[in-house]
Amino acid sequence: MLLGAIADDLTGATDLALMLARNGMKTVQYIGVPPEGADFGDAEAVVVALKSRTIPASEAVALSLASAKALLAGGAEQIIFKYCSTFDSTDAGNIGPVAEALLDLLDAPIAVACSAFPAAGRSIYMGHLFVGQVLLSESPMKDHPLTPMHDANLVRVLQRQARGKVGLVPLAVIEQGAGAVRAALEAAQKSGHRLMIADAVRDADLRVLGAALAGARLITGGSGIGMGLPDNFRAQGRIGTTTLPVRMLAPQGRAVVLAGSCSAATRGQVANAIAAGSPAFRVVPLEVASGAQTAASIVDWVIAQAEDRPPLVYSSDDPEAVKAVQAQLGRDQAGALVEHLLAEVSVILRDHGFTRFIVAGGETSGAVVESLGARALQIGPEIAPGVPWTRTPELALALKSGNFGAADFFVTAWDMLDD
Repeated sequence: MLLGAIADDLTGATDLALMLARNGMKTVQYIGVPPEGADFGDAEAVVVALKSRTIPASEAVALSLASAKALLAGGAEQIIFKYCSTFDSTDAGNIGPVAEALLDLLDAPIAVACSAFPAAGRSIYMGHLFVGQVLLSESPMKDHPLTPMHDANLVRVLQRQARGKVGLVPLAVIEQGAGAVRAALEAAQKSGHRLMIADAVRDADLRVLGAALAGARLITGGSGIGMGLPDNFRAQGRIGTTTLPVRMLAPQGRAVVLAGSCSAATRGQVANAIAAGSPAFRVVPLEVASGAQTAASIVDWVIAQAEDRPPLVYSSDDPEAVKAVQAQLGRDQAGALVEHLLAEVSVILRDHGFTRFIVAGGETSGAVVESLGARALQIGPEIAPGVPWTRTPELALALKSGNFGAADFFVTAWDMLDD
């Protein structure tokens, strides 16, 4: 193993694993903290998927450090801490504490923080994160039910979470090349900085960052930060090239979509699937809380649908409706209620012969995969930027971050599977 990565949610881990595999590294995604002595086979990169984005910071730090130690024991020379391209994290969030704990563990003086992913419309300029053409704070992320983002200035956001100084590597420096970036990081380190937000508006900027970070012990950011790292090992003659498949053999069985995300992208995908004729069941959190909707009743409905079109079970709703539910049930309770329900539904469906799952939402995906008992995922073909099909021996899984994918994602993703 050359690269070891720790992701703060499952879909984010899949996103990074896809990035590394697409750029030529043999990559394995591992679910949860690897046990002592874990065998990672011939993987050149291992991405550990945690469910640590919204838990207390102390718990996130403990899980991340345990994962890092397992990866280092497996031979990792470079550690990546991966978080969302929209920097999902409140002022009391976990990005700063985890990054600084990893710096201490690795005895590293400084680390870059870059969540940019231009292919998915995330760019950073002068330290400000843009989603498409609008600032993060003006995007639908301002209404995220768990991590509402009200400040687009990532230097400020990260500084509120970190003990050490946070600075900026501006685009003007990155455009001068890897040498200029290394010089800027050395100067920042001498002035007492520990974390540096890095601008990036094009894939070329991420590749410059990758070249500049050859040999860095710790790198933090979104999946885009992994774009240029494999080239460093390839230049050393330590890895070859691999190519992603364009199709994937899937286990025999029925298919279903489980959508727990309330992002604008997922809501659009739900509407598109319903308009295309997909049978759809809307999960209503208040009815779940009252017992009017149960996992068993939802499973009965799914099984009763015709097999020619995958049914859709969704809890996605607009921000005002989500806030109303949270006001009655509590923010954490409302989210956990739906996650646990969809996880229970997935297990019962698997036991009834369902083997092909699309799951939307990082928290929902984590709950579903944990309940299904998957421990390692093989990376398959790319459905959309940041979203591949993945395989276990028994299941085909597409684990989609809420914000990712085109409007027809739920309808067209199945076309990449072979029987």
